[in-house]
Amino acid sequence: MEMKSTREAFGEALVELGRENNKVVVLSGDLEDSTRCEYFKKEFPERFFNLGIAEQDLVGTAVGLTFEGWIPFVCSFASFLLPSAYSVLRLSVCYNNKNVKLIGSHGGLTVGPDGATAQSLEDFAITRVLPNIKVICPVDALETKKALRQIASITGPVYMRLARIPFPVITREAEPFEIGKANILRRGKDVSIIACGLMVSEALKAAQMLSREKIEAEVINMHTLKPLDEETILKSARAAGAIVTAEEHQMSGGLGSAVAEVLGKSHPVPLEMIAVRDAFGESGEPEELLRKYHLKDTDIVSAAKNALKRKRGVILA
Repeated sequence: MEMKSTREAFGEALVELGRENNKVVVLSGDLEDSTRCEYFKKEFPERFFNLGIAEQDLVGTAVGLTFEGWIPFVCSFASFLLPSAYSVLRLSVCYNNKNVKLIGSHGGLTVGPDGATAQSLEDFAITRVLPNIKVICPVDALETKKALRQIASITGPVYMRLARIPFPVITREAEPFEIGKANILRRGKDVSIIACGLMVSEALKAAQMLSREKIEAEVINMHTLKPLDEETILKSARAAGAIVTAEEHQMSGGLGSAVAEVLGKSHPVPLEMIAVRDAFGESGEPEELLRKYHLKDTDIVSAAKNALKRKRGVILA
């Protein structure tokens, strides 16, 4: 199976986009090598701007560029870009519904050895609470390229999270991608696993493990956290009667919280969440961190079994 990082795919697709649309410009927070927007810089230096380690200025300048019809892509680490520029994002971008595209690289624990300061575990919560903005976390490199084209084609603010490490390319070229429309990657009737980003790969492995125990799990790639595909969530909840969410994010405010909001108001069912439990990350190898913070396929399996017990009315110890 091909392994490729979403940040690498983004860098490649950004160059393709720049060739097709001469209104695309890129702004970097002095991290173009890490975010891979250096590929765009090399081919289109006249449309590339490095504003240094000044995230508020980065986003504010992007807003200014939109007034002249440019389509700015703002690239930095998610852990630096969103917290530092939040007031500008809230008022200048989202309040005014400006056509700024924010790309937060190095999301999640799998940033690895860079440690807690570079590991963004709250970016979904920060962005999805703001009006007008769309929030996307692609499942693999191929989906990243599809997402980028759609992001460029729509008007309004968008945030997309990218990952540092390579992980499996599990989608196919022919598979559709639509912002706000989840993709069902595996059918199942007993429990539904809703995941985003890297955790979709873990969810598919967990579903295979569950299948060996005669438990059939549906796996949903919820690549868009906002607007959330409520129709798919509710249809799956009604069919399976039990849900597990999986994300490389804090348990509060992310995918699990978003799904809980939908279920709570329309169709409550047992829900288990796989996520970081109110903790910062730390320095370590990505696989070690996923295990330590209980974000592996075996953790999803355990959560699925707990959800099934609750569905069947078994009281857990």
